[in-house]
Amino acid sequence: MSEIVDELNRLHRQVGVRQVEAGEARTVLLRRTYDAEVADVWDAVTSPERIGRWFLPVTGEFKVGGRYQLEGNAGGEILDCQEPTRLRVSWLYGPDPGFSEVEVRLTPQGDERTVLELEHVAVVPEGFWDQFGPGAVGVGWDLAFLGLGMHLAGGGMSKEEGEAWQVSPEGKAYATRSGELWGEAYAASGVDEETVASTTTATIAFYTGAESGDNQS
Repeated sequence: MSEIVDELNRLHRQVGVRQVEAGEARTVLLRRTYDAEVADVWDAVTSPERIGRWFLPVTGEFKVGGRYQLEGNAGGEILDCQEPTRLRVSWLYGPDPGFSEVEVRLTPQGDERTVLELEHVAVVPEGFWDQFGPGAVGVGWDLAFLGLGMHLAGGGMSKEEGEAWQVSPEGKAYATRSGELWGEAYAASGVDEETVASTTTATIAFYTGAESGDNQS
């Protein structure tokens, strides 16, 4: 359990609001430092072959203006690419996805360390946000950052191993603690305690398959 906590504590989380052309957007920001040079991290987050090893299989035309599709997940357009420091894509899922973008920013820290920031900006239906808050996407991104860290360290899981781990006691403990930490980030943004508690409980229940009443903080 201590290793899970250590892994989650490596991440900084922030929740906010931003105005975009489509309206009021919700933002989640994650930041983590990896023990890898910036060129290696950039390759890991932009190479289709490597993305498939730590995240999901991806297909598409990998250039600005090209479109991509993650297997069973989001797809969209590559909006901006400035190697090796910035990648911005639209992040669209479902029949009526609305506005949603993800930006990845890399900053080298010396020769062997890299700070990775990921910001997800989306106009979210109020009912969905009111039920789950930022953890709905935040826990998923925490899992992705975990996979990337394992990959950069020379390890990782197969798709089948990853799916089995997520429903294991350790995987559920990771999702539970991740949901709690996103609740703390939500509270830090100025949201009231009752809203934080209800959205955190719903998020943890969603990711662990537990009854919401089992996850009261």
